[in-house]
Amino acid sequence: MSGMKRTTEKNLMVFSGRGHPALAEEVADQLGTGLVPTSAYDFANSEIYVRFEESVRGCDAFVIQSHTAPVNEWIMEHLIMVDALKRASAKRITVVMPFYGYARQDKKHRGREPISARLMADLFKTAGADRLIAVDLHTAQIQGFFNGPVDHLMALPILAEYVNGKYGHERLCVVSPDAGRIKVAEQWSSRLGGAPLAFIHKTRDISRPNESIANRVVGEVRDRICVLVDDMIDTGGTVTKAAEALADAGAAGVVIAATHAILSEPAVDRLKNSAALEVVVTDTLPIPAEREFDKLTVLSIAPLISRAIREVFEDGSVTSLFDGQA
Repeated sequence: MSGMKRTTEKNLMVFSGRGHPALAEEVADQLGTGLVPTSAYDFANSEIYVRFEESVRGCDAFVIQSHTAPVNEWIMEHLIMVDALKRASAKRITVVMPFYGYARQDKKHRGREPISARLMADLFKTAGADRLIAVDLHTAQIQGFFNGPVDHLMALPILAEYVNGKYGHERLCVVSPDAGRIKVAEQWSSRLGGAPLAFIHKTRDISRPNESIANRVVGEVRDRICVLVDDMIDTGGTVTKAAEALADAGAAGVVIAATHAILSEPAVDRLKNSAALEVVVTDTLPIPAEREFDKLTVLSIAPLISRAIREVFEDGSVTSLFDGQA
């Protein structure tokens, strides 16, 4: 019977793609499991090959990959890893995407556009994913795109704790870079002792990606340290223009806080030369040495992800990690 018992014991296994191995290693270390040895390489024509070096039969698999540039390559590798696990009889497959690729394409602004965020969810379902874990999705409705459980984790407690520790004694104001993110700014406000809210009213030309046209500050920001909060910094245009508008409106200083540091060109130059005192981000995406700069502070997201994995594995509650109340 002893042989029988072993097969019914749950077995947690953590896998990583090549997109952001440092984060996956940190998560696996915190879980005390280590990463499952995996061989992954590209064929001459750029097709990807993946094989796990030990048996995964009956395991509870967590596959970590951050969709960093080149995004399509790492998404494809992620899908292939899920397929390999399904075909090797993993019992349950949870896809962990600290950053969900294509999350900004979550609705149609104009006719004949795709809803790529939904396609992503379908691809992972088809590949064999039972569950998704993601951090700070661009919009909450993406949870509904995947037909299965989705754990939507919030980096807000990690970011807010740091900002509060460093600037909590100042006169703070929480600023949303656009009207659509006011709800997140409200959560920040309650974390920062009820700091007042402001937002940047911006207009966009929908035919020009990564650009906003005009910024107007709505709210009282004079002589306050403004905490400008967003889910991601891509080219840095939105936040640096917003920081400039706040400085022009008489803010005592601007601290930018964002979960995902995509930092596409020319973000680093823009942020370095911006009105911001500090840019606080997490490591959901890898930040290579050449993109680091003096104003940048990177906080580890691994504790949040490892806690979520542990709760899912032990059939605990992940809800406390959803709402930023943890």
